[in-house]
Amino acid sequence: MKALQDLFSTDYGLMSIVGIAIIIVGMGCAYVVLQSKMAESAKKAGK
Repeated sequence: MKALQDLFSTDYGLMSIVGIAIIIVGMGCAYVVLQSKMAESAKKAGK
């Protein structure tokens, strides 16, 4: 319980949450971009 309290109430805990959120959003963006590039490449190869 102390760990959750520290996570949401201290500056280093909040920065950890922000860092994790940024990493997750970045991974999601990379996935979308790579999927669109792969689909585009498959279209070109199919021509």
